[in-house]
Amino acid sequence: MLGLILAIKQSLLVNFRPSLGFGFVSHLHSSCIPLQLHEFSSTASIAPLPIKRSHVVYSHAPQVLDEMSHRAQQESTPSPDAFKIVQRVMEQPSPANAALAHALAVKQGALAHLRTATSLLTVYSRCKELASSSALFAEVVGRDVAFWNAMMSACIDNNCCEAAVGVFKKMVVEGNEFDAISLVALVSAYSSLKAVGKKGQVVHGLSIKAGMLAYTVLSNAVIDMYAKCGALSSSECVFGEVEFKDLVTWNSIISGCFYNSHPERSLWYIKNMASCENRPDSISFSCALAACTILQELDFGLAVHCWATKLGYAVSSHVSVSNSLISFYAQLRDISAAECVFGEMVIKNVVSWNAMIKGLFLNEQAVGAFRLVRDMQLVASIQPDMATVVTVVPYCAELMLLGEGKAVHGFIIRKGMASETSVVNSLINMYSKCSKLKEAWCLFLTMPKKDLVSWNTMIFGYAHNGQYWEARALFKKMLGCCSTFTLPTLLAVLPSCDCPDSVQFGRSIHGWSIKMGFLNQTFAVNSLMHMYISCGALSDVSALFRSTSVKLDGTSWNTVIAGCSHEGHFREALNYFDLMRRRAQAYCSSVTFGSVVSACGNLGLAIEGKVVHGLALKTGASSDTRVQNALVTMYGRLGDSESATLAFNLGDDHNLCSWNCVISAMSQNEDAKKALTLFRSLEFEPNEITISTVLSACAQLGAMSYGKQIHGHVFRSNLHKNPFISAALTDMYSNGGRLDMAERVFLHSPEKSVAAWNSLISAYGFHNFGSRAIETFNDMIRSGGRPTSGSFTSLLSACSHAGLVDEGLAYYECMMSRFKVAPAAEHHVCVVDMLGRSGRIREARDFIEHLPSRGEAAGVWGALLSACSYHGDVEMGREVAEILFSMEPENGSYYVALCNIYVAAGKWEEAVELRSVIHDKHLKKQPGYSFIDIGLR
Repeated sequence: MLGLILAIKQSLLVNFRPSLGFGFVSHLHSSCIPLQLHEFSSTASIAPLPIKRSHVVYSHAPQVLDEMSHRAQQESTPSPDAFKIVQRVMEQPSPANAALAHALAVKQGALAHLRTATSLLTVYSRCKELASSSALFAEVVGRDVAFWNAMMSACIDNNCCEAAVGVFKKMVVEGNEFDAISLVALVSAYSSLKAVGKKGQVVHGLSIKAGMLAYTVLSNAVIDMYAKCGALSSSECVFGEVEFKDLVTWNSIISGCFYNSHPERSLWYIKNMASCENRPDSISFSCALAACTILQELDFGLAVHCWATKLGYAVSSHVSVSNSLISFYAQLRDISAAECVFGEMVIKNVVSWNAMIKGLFLNEQAVGAFRLVRDMQLVASIQPDMATVVTVVPYCAELMLLGEGKAVHGFIIRKGMASETSVVNSLINMYSKCSKLKEAWCLFLTMPKKDLVSWNTMIFGYAHNGQYWEARALFKKMLGCCSTFTLPTLLAVLPSCDCPDSVQFGRSIHGWSIKMGFLNQTFAVNSLMHMYISCGALSDVSALFRSTSVKLDGTSWNTVIAGCSHEGHFREALNYFDLMRRRAQAYCSSVTFGSVVSACGNLGLAIEGKVVHGLALKTGASSDTRVQNALVTMYGRLGDSESATLAFNLGDDHNLCSWNCVISAMSQNEDAKKALTLFRSLEFEPNEITISTVLSACAQLGAMSYGKQIHGHVFRSNLHKNPFISAALTDMYSNGGRLDMAERVFLHSPEKSVAAWNSLISAYGFHNFGSRAIETFNDMIRSGGRPTSGSFTSLLSACSHAGLVDEGLAYYECMMSRFKVAPAAEHHVCVVDMLGRSGRIREARDFIEHLPSRGEAAGVWGALLSACSYHGDVEMGREVAEILFSMEPENGSYYVALCNIYVAAGKWEEAVELRSVIHDKHLKKQPGYSFIDIGLR
């Protein structure tokens, strides 16, 4: 290169003539030539233009713009020095050498020779000096079609496609000739601009009118233009009209189909290419393998692999094909085949390493992937690039590998990639997923340039970590900073609305999404419905359901049915299921059946649950493990242990959840002995749910020795820190009479959940320590715990047993007003029992009379009947018993209770009469029983 510069300078000194001046320097500061924007059409005065067929170049090369049109021999001959030096500069272009060569050409008068001027213009273009190319173009007079084409090519190479179109328009308006290469350049410009409308069609028509579409190179360009602009049908139409199809023609339509998300069409053209005895190249094979990957076509992919091997393309000299094979095998879960291809490659580029690293992550081999990243850094010629980083960091986020993510972050800083927006976005996502919002926010604040992805990622990070107020505030700030938004923006902010307090903000997001035009997409509608369900705004869900114009798919129905079931709106879930069965043709998946079965179980609908079970059997969904688990849970809640066991035994592929469901079903139905038997047969390592359920069974049986063994297993498995297990242990020791052990478990629990507090309050109430139960409740409030319905049940029960009536009534009165907990049936029972035990029976009767759900409160009346029996109030007892007889005529315990009242009061005639009624109706009272722990075999 130094010799080239010296040669240019020597030529300048030899040929220097002061009279010529240095006017050529002005081109270095000139701007692009003014382009005329007059529209042209196929009906304009194009036909009279002289078109020389000799100007057309027929070429099969993919880079057609590198070819220049043939020229007639010019009269003037260039200076050999200038022309040779320009050609040498073209081999290694640089702005400085281009300027020196330009100066030499001016001094020698060589710019009059169009070949030299064209070459010099191309040199400037390759140096990314489009302004200099434009200035040189303006200086040259007597331009021919090749020179015009060179200027169009320069604009396209420098991403100024509008300027290229302007050059063509100027050429036509000035009456200059154009040839097929001119049209190829114009088509290339419109392809980059994705202007397939009237403009692209006009060029197509112009090509037909000029008779140039017969040239394959132009036909290929038109095929590519239509494909890149999304008009695949037009692209296929042009392809069908090409008489002589070369390899570029086939590759254009194959890649065009793949580009337009029609991989099945790509494979169809690959097969036709083979039947026409055309020999594919690396582009053909790479595109075919990519299509097989998307379509999960293993057999066809194997055939392509064999075909590529036969033609010699699956060897190290064709790296692109090997890279496609790695991705193909990795995504089809044959990682050993991918590793085999990777290992056989003699020459690997960075894409090869990245494909193999991603494949290992996809196949859950994170250790191997990180090992490969380390090995990649040991290769001298290849180092991890930005693609490597944005492949590794998301997997660190998904797997919550904070340590590895920090190591990659350090590598990014060392390699100077920390200014790249996409890299910083992936790091923000990684820290957010790992619950390190402080680090994520720091990166967001300091990143040099924020794009829409940056805002979306940070908003979702806040919402994902439960910091909803911050997510909403950042969203509002983003509205003032960004001008355009996409669907991911909506999906990022919606999770921040998940309670009734945030429904108003959710409605504003709904309005904003309508304004932005997002509601024409099913995914956006599904997300909004899920948001309204989470906020408890079921009327909004119904309104959106009725008003949406998009076609609801199976996912839409599952979203609303599963969402309602998950949020406790079981009746609404069943209503939507009925609506789905009547109106939609959507397929009921295992998610649908699982949600509906769960709703039936929670509502206690035995007949409806069995109907859904039958429908699941009919459709084959009952073979799904999730549906089987839901059925076991439903029958357990319905009190049908036999059906729960049968549903469990019908399953072939049990998981730990299956065992937990059946053990819980047995425990709920006071079949604790069978629950422990199932626990002994457990085929998996028990988790916290299993342990909690078995401890509940031990509490029912009073099996302290067995409970202590499980407590030891909890310590050995390091599960003693789990708050739910601590609560279950507290219950178990309390029910076994070991209040001291219950207190010890609670005090040594590192994380005290509300369930643990409830267990201790219940334990104090069970052992008649009402004052300590109240103190524990107040301690929970002071520690920041939010009392639940179970908290008040335990507290009111403790007050009832300890005779703390006034305190209990005070806590009942403040349930809703202070703690926002709506009183339920179990709380009413506790209040009636509390008043009845203290002899305030009339007050208890008035309390029941003023309840809104009086007609359904059999348990409440039962508590009052027990109080009447305890205090010997015969008249009140008779009235209450009559009410209970009408509610539950088959419940023998009410008849027995009233009979005992008669006996205690000496009313033997009434007692005998009632005994006869019990005998005639074959009623029996469930006998009570007690357990003592003598050891289990």
